[in-house]
Amino acid sequence: MAETAPALLVVSAHAGDFVWRAGGAIAAATMRGERATVVCLSYGERGESASQWLAGKDLDEIKATRRGEAEAAASALGADIVFLDLGDYPLRESPEAVAALVDVYRRVQPTVVLTHPLADPYNGDHPAAARMALEARVLAQAIGVANSDGTFPTKDEIIGAPPVFFFEPHQPEQSDFKPNVLLDITDAFPLKRAAMECLPAQKHMWSYYTDLAIRRGVQVKRNAGPNLGLAHDTMGEAYMRYFPQVTGLLE
Repeated sequence: MAETAPALLVVSAHAGDFVWRAGGAIAAATMRGERATVVCLSYGERGESASQWLAGKDLDEIKATRRGEAEAAASALGADIVFLDLGDYPLRESPEAVAALVDVYRRVQPTVVLTHPLADPYNGDHPAAARMALEARVLAQAIGVANSDGTFPTKDEIIGAPPVFFFEPHQPEQSDFKPNVLLDITDAFPLKRAAMECLPAQKHMWSYYTDLAIRRGVQVKRNAGPNLGLAHDTMGEAYMRYFPQVTGLLE
């Protein structure tokens, strides 16, 4: 398998999830010159778009609106974006959906994967997205698993075993979310904020996720040691690592 440049893959159930939960990580990656690709499994047309329904828009109009918002947000973060349009509320798992994700994995060749945690009692679409992201990650490693068009991958198309990080759900305490990775997104936060402002259908989330970044930034500072000189206004995001870290050095 050929070596690949650093590449971030984010599997998002809905069109807004990647912005609130992982916008800082995405922006930080692209600011380093790395590739970042977001896969939106749905537009969030039913569950995230109450204001659009109340405004009298129909389903196709809402999908188009949410797609435009997500494209603008991804652009603000410097990321590419892919839409699978699988529907939401509910997002149904299927072999066809997983096969489409396998194709994305093999095309992107991710070195890091971000997705939802496996538990969320408030929104079954989120763990469904996580399960499909994890299944596709395993299948994309197997040279005997065909692409969605029926062709078999070459040795350069199969992927390695990228680490998977679960990003923070909206109600972490109820989702058994216990972060073990704190990411400093201070420099990247202006891009995250710009991406958030591309989602006016969920304007009520802007202040919530700004405040959360401040709180996680406090934890970044408290867990970073006393002499790193982190700025007073440090901003952060929280993650859970799913697979063990492989390292030759404990640090």
